Amino acid sequence: MERHQDTSRRTTDRRKHRYMQKRMIMTFLALLLMTGAGVLAALFVPQKEQNGEVTGKDTLQTSARPAKKEQNTKKPDQEPKPVQKEDTEDARSTMLAQAELLATGYDYDGAIETVKSFQGYERDSELTEKVSDYEAKKAACVPVNIDEVTHVFYHSLVVDPELAFANQDTNPQAVGNNQWMTTIEEFNKITQTMYERGYVLVDLHDLVEETTDENGEVHFKAGTIMLPPDKKAFVLSIDDLSYYHSYDGYGYASRMIVDENGKPKCEYIQRDGTTVVGDYDVIPLMDKFLEEHPDASYKGAKGTIALTGYNGILGYRTDISYQTVPEDIDEDKKKWLENHPEFDLETERANAKKVADAIKADGWKFASHTWGHMKVGEASLERIQVDTQKWKENVEPLVGATDTIIFAHGEDLAEWTTGYTPDNAKFNYLKEQGFNYFCNVDSKQYSVQIKDNYFRQGRRNLDGYRIYYNSIGEMDSVGDLFNASEVIDPKRPPVHRLQ
Repeated sequence: MERHQDTSRRTTDRRKHRYMQKRMIMTFLALLLMTGAGVLAALFVPQKEQNGEVTGKDTLQTSARPAKKEQNTKKPDQEPKPVQKEDTEDARSTMLAQAELLATGYDYDGAIETVKSFQGYERDSELTEKVSDYEAKKAACVPVNIDEVTHVFYHSLVVDPELAFANQDTNPQAVGNNQWMTTIEEFNKITQTMYERGYVLVDLHDLVEETTDENGEVHFKAGTIMLPPDKKAFVLSIDDLSYYHSYDGYGYASRMIVDENGKPKCEYIQRDGTTVVGDYDVIPLMDKFLEEHPDASYKGAKGTIALTGYNGILGYRTDISYQTVPEDIDEDKKKWLENHPEFDLETERANAKKVADAIKADGWKFASHTWGHMKVGEASLERIQVDTQKWKENVEPLVGATDTIIFAHGEDLAEWTTGYTPDNAKFNYLKEQGFNYFCNVDSKQYSVQIKDNYFRQGRRNLDGYRIYYNSIGEMDSVGDLFNASEVIDPKRPPVHRLQ
């Protein structure tokens, strides 16, 4: 009996113990749930308030809270970033460099506008001083006498004089190279000397001011170029930048290309047959010089490139004759095609256009030199018409339309004294084709003619013939530009006289 009661008591105690355990667990869970609900409420209610959600269960205190300002409703990553002082200083430095480059190239208005466009410049003493400085330099400039602007030109430059000038007594091509071409060494010396004498490169089109009337007719008058008093303007052009087949093996660049920076450069085939890329002609050499001497150019002006088309352009065989192969095709073209069985006209044209686009983007301009390097003075109107159409079909699509024609062989459509009269059929035709700027060859220091309906200028050839005979004192045609005896390449042999 006692054992039964003791057992019953122990059973009851265990049940009580288990009951108390359950109560404690239930109480703990209830507290945990209440705590979680409080946390959720703390998170949820402000979110509703932030989103503008007010329900009937909201208390008066909650619904009466002032509205959040609009800018405070943005997420943290939407907040405008404060302008860092370093960013402002970088922008200021960039702006000053741009303004200084414009001023160095005599574009004082552009420099002043650039500085004034910087926010708060008027409170910056250095910037206001810059504006005053540019205004003073602009006021000190004087107008260039357009009638006294000289125009010089080169052909493709000789890279290797020993190859170009060898065998003067037996090789007619070498004789021509010596007479008409300038070496890289001579070009660089001439460019440096002209710079030291105050010459500044201007664009051909800077010499005139064009206006168009209600009928679409273009009219010309002398332009305005303002330079410091100690500066002199000159125009630059390049003839025959086609790298003719006749240049092969004579120490010239083989073609123009675009380098990895998008800049026009030259390929040159060395004596061992390897090809190198570099500054082997006028365009990249002048580009390099102007990068180092930006004050040698007026508002970033470059030169004008006069192109023929019969051998293609820029070293690419872009003429249709390479594809059609007419019966009268010359031997140079036949040989080239035999050596290049992979030739594809459209590929050549695409490559040439890529280079031409880079040259134009670089600031250079193109002109017609006639498709066939023809003598316009003795050619018939019909022949000029055929030639012009060939240029427009084979060259213009690659370099773009041009209003400038630079005559080959130095010829012209009329005497300088008479000008282009209304009854000049050749002139009228070329005008109809869009040409308004006409250049011949004239060794005079200045030859400028501005009429209401055209611009005309003579050019001075800075070639081997002039350099050599000026250097030995038998000519005096380049002394205002440079001293020929200091410029002449020591590798240049005596030059044959012109026949």
